[in-house]
Amino acid sequence: AALQDAGIETVMLTGDNERTARAVADEVGVDDHRAGLMPAEKVAAVEELVAGHGGVAMVGDGVNDAPALAAATVGVAMGAAGSDAALETADVALMADDVSRLPYLFDLSRRAVGVIRQNVAASLLVKATLVVGVPFGLVPIWLAVLVGDAGMTVGITANAARLARVRPDGQ
Repeated sequence: AALQDAGIETVMLTGDNERTARAVADEVGVDDHRAGLMPAEKVAAVEELVAGHGGVAMVGDGVNDAPALAAATVGVAMGAAGSDAALETADVALMADDVSRLPYLFDLSRRAVGVIRQNVAASLLVKATLVVGVPFGLVPIWLAVLVGDAGMTVGITANAARLARVRPDGQ
């Protein structure tokens, strides 16, 4: 529900039979489900979703999920219960095997991308200003080195440290 509230479509891909898959899908509340899939069919389904949506996160735990994890934009393995193949293939491992952490992971990743963009933009702006200011004598070289290197290092580190305040809902 939290993923759906964030505008994320959820699809369950499983090797289980249709009846079992439908019961689980209805209980969990996913948007769509596909049952009776072999590993190659899971890969095809992920590739179809990637083509239709641009980005897909695949969550899996077994050897049968490893190829689909590799085909996804981001593969998420269930760490403790996951197979070695799934863990090695995935981009992210949830060590607590708690899928309720996915909304937190999604929120954290979105915020991290925002911080990265802010840091790159700030660095480029400051460096460009200094590159123009030093040759015209508007900024002394010692100040350009101090601000451009040490100052920006402290600034972007402090900006990135804000991500440590991101907490899962209810914590």
